Amino acid sequence: MSKTLERRAKQREALIEAAERMVRTRGLAGLKTRDLAQEIGVANGAVYNLVTDVDELVLMVGSRTLARLDADLSAAESAGPPGPEAALVRIAIAYCDFAAHNLELWRALFEHRMPADKPLPDWAIADQMHLFRHIHQPLAALFPQRSFDDISVTARSLFSAVHGMVALGLEQKLIAVPVAVLREQIATMVKAMVTGLVAADNAAR
Repeated sequence: MSKTLERRAKQREALIEAAERMVRTRGLAGLKTRDLAQEIGVANGAVYNLVTDVDELVLMVGSRTLARLDADLSAAESAGPPGPEAALVRIAIAYCDFAAHNLELWRALFEHRMPADKPLPDWAIADQMHLFRHIHQPLAALFPQRSFDDISVTARSLFSAVHGMVALGLEQKLIAVPVAVLREQIATMVKAMVTGLVAADNAAR
């Protein structure tokens, strides 16, 4: 790698790290390219020599957030007794804890919107879909007779339920819930959903 390319790569990494810090402290709305340029020591316009646009920068920050979330969910999977139901409960609680401890970075994952005429890059889609294995695998163990697609739909439904509880529970303006209570409620909901899914599956046989 030439010195120019090496310098550019280092500047790009510094830019992404600075953007991550800015989102963490200010939220997505506080991400300003002028401030980023000043922080990493480049001219304002030079930011767009390092990334295509702000959308790409936000997605790169999101990729780092998803990687840390993935690590936390992986740790939760093996942090307790075996069994798919227990694993699903731990994963759901780990998701809640991650959101609570990384609130603005987590919010940015869902607040960012690509322009209508600009599709989400394949690598960003892959980053998101990769996380669903944490839910898919325990569900596949619970329902070995179901198809991959059927389990995928159930995994998305379970995620939506947990995410909704986390999003509303952590909302400071409306119905904020203490994290300890929120964790208990999420565990209860996941157990209830699994019990209902198993009962429905048995009844259908």
